[in-house]
Amino acid sequence: MTLRLQPVQVATGSYDTEGQLVFADGFLVAVLIRLSDDHDDLAGMWFLEAGFGRVVTMELPLFADLDKAQNWIEQRLAHAA
Repeated sequence: MTLRLQPVQVATGSYDTEGQLVFADGFLVAVLIRLSDDHDDLAGMWFLEAGFGRVVTMELPLFADLDKAQNWIEQRLAHAA
C-alpha cells in the first residue's frame, strides 16, 4: 500500500483551512486538517476531519505531525484487510 498526500484548502467554517487529502493506492481514505493558532496548545496538530472506508472512526484522533497521522492510517488499513 502506498499513501499519497495532496495539500488542499478546506472550507471548515473556521480558521482551520490547511488540509491534506490522503490517498491509499489511488483511493481517497482521509481528510486531515491542521489546527490553527486558535486552538492554543493543540495548534499545529493534525485532526482527522473525515475518514472513509476502513479509516472511518468515531474517535476523531489528533496527531502531532503528518508522519504520525500516516502511520495511524496505514495501521487502520492493514488491520481491516
